[in-house]
Amino acid sequence: MPTAVMDKLAEIDRKIFMPFSLYYHPLYSDGLDRTARFPVDRYRLLKEKLCPLDEGKGIKIKTPRLAKFSELCLVHEEEYVSRFLKGSLTEKEIRRIGLKPWKAEIIPRTLRLVGGALDGLEELVNGAKIAGNMAGGTHHAFRGEGAGYCIFNDLAVCAEAALQRKGIERILVLDLDVHQGDGTAEIFYGDDRVYTVSLHGQNNFPFRKKTSDFDYGFEDGTGDDEYLRVLDATLNRLENEQFDLLFFQAGVDGLASDALGLLNLSPQGMKERNRRVFEWQRKQEKPMLIFMGGGYAKPIGDTVDAFADLFLMAAEKLSESVGLDYGING
Repeated sequence: MPTAVMDKLAEIDRKIFMPFSLYYHPLYSDGLDRTARFPVDRYRLLKEKLCPLDEGKGIKIKTPRLAKFSELCLVHEEEYVSRFLKGSLTEKEIRRIGLKPWKAEIIPRTLRLVGGALDGLEELVNGAKIAGNMAGGTHHAFRGEGAGYCIFNDLAVCAEAALQRKGIERILVLDLDVHQGDGTAEIFYGDDRVYTVSLHGQNNFPFRKKTSDFDYGFEDGTGDDEYLRVLDATLNRLENEQFDLLFFQAGVDGLASDALGLLNLSPQGMKERNRRVFEWQRKQEKPMLIFMGGGYAKPIGDTVDAFADLFLMAAEKLSESVGLDYGING
């Protein structure tokens, strides 16, 4: 067999069996104080659950790097970034972020969290169709302050970093967390390069909403049927838009068992939400980066299960899409 043909077959083989890259670090849990009013263990529990479920080894868990100071300053005020890294935010600023009490490890944790998103972005730039971070989606952080468990806005940092790459001119941020992506909306307000979409609880935090390119607020108690109807209509209206990259903020805090959600989505409805997003992404033929987003169910197992479903489905859809490229699946 000619060398060129063998090389091409080897390339196809590598792509077909390319796993879904998912970034994780123990600091995602260990960098937070266990007495904080936050589900500290959800990251560790998710990793422990995913590994045995991923029987086909469709997920490759990778260690994230530390985000650089210059990368954070792409969207955040240098003075704010410097004071966080020096551990000199005010008590008022720390209280607004809400991860008290802080451990010293919160600094490397935050840098790993943003670094994982940036590593996922690099996967897409290098040809991957889907990549993800097992944390993040920190959409409440503004240019000069944090809020709502968010210190730096990893979605915004990745968007600005991506837009510096040749051939990337417009990005969609599809935010399906139950809380509006107010920080992302404000950072990119009036910026045609980034199209922000937020489907959220109308009566939920943040109570003073910002303006995304498209917002839809659900009433308390909204269930699967109404949610999916609005999602379908939203994806349909995006059909005529042109994007080079898709960012999916995939919070699962819309579950009925979520302590902070106020919506009434079932686990099956959440899985169907994800399936429709992935199917839409495949039709768009654009790379997608997944940010984990919120999840505060009681018991926390419901949140962990929903995120496991999300990432396992991402791996499955990646395998299907690559197979279709070569006429193997379907």
